[in-house]
Amino acid sequence: MKAYIFPGQGAQFIGMGKDLYDNSDVAKEMFEKANEILGFRITDIMFNGTDEQLKETKVTQPAIFLHSVILAKTLGNDFKPEMVAGHSLGEFSALVSANALSFEDGLRLVSARALAMQKACEIEKSTMAAILGMEDKIVEETCQNIEDIVVPANYNSPGQIVISGSVKGIDLAIEILNELGAKRALKLNVGGAFHSPLMEPARTELEEAINKVQISKPICPIYQNVTAQAVTEPFEIKLNLNKQLTAPVRWTQTVINMLDGGAADFTEVGPGKVLQGLVKKVDRKIPTQSA
Repeated sequence: MKAYIFPGQGAQFIGMGKDLYDNSDVAKEMFEKANEILGFRITDIMFNGTDEQLKETKVTQPAIFLHSVILAKTLGNDFKPEMVAGHSLGEFSALVSANALSFEDGLRLVSARALAMQKACEIEKSTMAAILGMEDKIVEETCQNIEDIVVPANYNSPGQIVISGSVKGIDLAIEILNELGAKRALKLNVGGAFHSPLMEPARTELEEAINKVQISKPICPIYQNVTAQAVTEPFEIKLNLNKQLTAPVRWTQTVINMLDGGAADFTEVGPGKVLQGLVKKVDRKIPTQSA
């Protein structure tokens, strides 16, 4: 079975999507519609802007979403997913590509998500850290034993987990995990504690927007971040989407469950090749490619 996977934040690069815009009338029309919906020419930044401009919260998330969704659209009849999943932000790209969410609603939600997350980051100083070469259980127990907010945020691959929380809590967790023998414990250059309880203000704000949009039955199962399970029922998709910002991204479990569900081949749709690398860490024999 063919699985399509959609990347999250961090995969952006200057020039992303320009070949699609230049070579496809469908892509050009969708990009121009996006400029109209967002109220600024995001294409100018994506194609010819600076890294600093592309890193702006209001730009980054919509840019990755647009690259992924428009790329999937231009594949036409070649795009025949039998299952889909997206990493964090990528879940919105997966939902639109699987016809569960309209392009317009998806873009508006992603834009609202980016701005709500930015606001939540400004309420309290917080951060994230990557922990390499350590069992998930040890990382989880360490987080539970720290008084400040520190939680597992991204289960990226076996032996690679990202934790999220207050600056004080993350600093302490890094110290403890290094002592316990982590291969690496590295603070990330991010603006806040994504996928943690500190994102609750953003989750509440986004929930209002999510509850207003229509979610349809997707053309194939979507493996959502919150449960890592295959979902096809619209009400369940919405429920999981509403929990996403404060819950961990269970990517390792998602890949394992997709393999158990019959995935024989993974295609990454969007910028970069990060997810292909994470799939290979679960099972190096599985074929992966870019769309």
